[in-house]
Amino acid sequence: MGDDFVILSLMPILIGSLASIGCALLGNFLVLRRQSLVGDAISHVALPGIVVAVLLTGTLSTWPMMLGAGAAAIVAVLLIELVRRVGRIEPGAAMGVVFTTLFAAGVLLLEQSDASTLHLDVEHALYGNLESLIWFSASGWSSLFDPQALLTMPEQLPRLLVVLVAIIAFLLMFWKELVLSTFDAAFAQSLGARPGAVGLGLIVMVAIAAVAAFDAVGSIIVIAMFICPPAAARLMTDRLMPQIWWSVAFATLAAISGYVLAGYGPGWFGFDYSVSAAGMIATMSGLILMVAACFGPRRRGTKLMAQA
Repeated sequence: MGDDFVILSLMPILIGSLASIGCALLGNFLVLRRQSLVGDAISHVALPGIVVAVLLTGTLSTWPMMLGAGAAAIVAVLLIELVRRVGRIEPGAAMGVVFTTLFAAGVLLLEQSDASTLHLDVEHALYGNLESLIWFSASGWSSLFDPQALLTMPEQLPRLLVVLVAIIAFLLMFWKELVLSTFDAAFAQSLGARPGAVGLGLIVMVAIAAVAAFDAVGSIIVIAMFICPPAAARLMTDRLMPQIWWSVAFATLAAISGYVLAGYGPGWFGFDYSVSAAGMIATMSGLILMVAACFGPRRRGTKLMAQA
């Protein structure tokens, strides 16, 4: 049983956890800045750019996908400005039109192309392919100490590990600027903290995290993890560092429990087939947020103040 777990489930759980933690770390600042839907927007805009990059290069390599996502983001900005000026509508409506249109274009492009031969199709774009990330050469827990076996791990694991390290490095390097610009942008500007540049850097890191996790976990987990664990953590504390630790714990819990319930849960209730790991992980993150909203310390404090 232990050997089967290492071969079939260890890599998907680790990959899902790394993606979830990376998104949650950045999501804390998105939530505090009231920019929670930036992750959603980036995942929508990035899809057509990623598909075009994959079709042109014939590979799922990270850098072509990131370049494609970046080009799609530039096109999105230009289109938003064009729609806003020509249509004379407010920026929020222009953003909604462009984001949904580009995402729909990416879906159509996937359906009409042969990207499925590269394991990229509509299903993978939405749900990822966690279930297929099997460590074939593993022979048990001892494989974790076998250099030859480690070289055959799914490439998504080292990729997401590098991205997570980059996210942590970014947060440590610009911690003071991020905190100041998040809570008081005017004060940060007066101190020379350049809140605009720091905000742009945050968005760039969000895009990198989303694209790096895209082919492994799909857009559903990415969107959920940018929002749900940080929002749940915010309901547990009003201090930033504890909030970050809470969000990491919630993201890890959602990734592990979601994958286990998706793979093994249906069998516990007599069903023959498993369910989508990405969908279950996103569902668990939503349930964690619901529990925090109902029973979290800050929620209870708000209720007591209202009753007083």
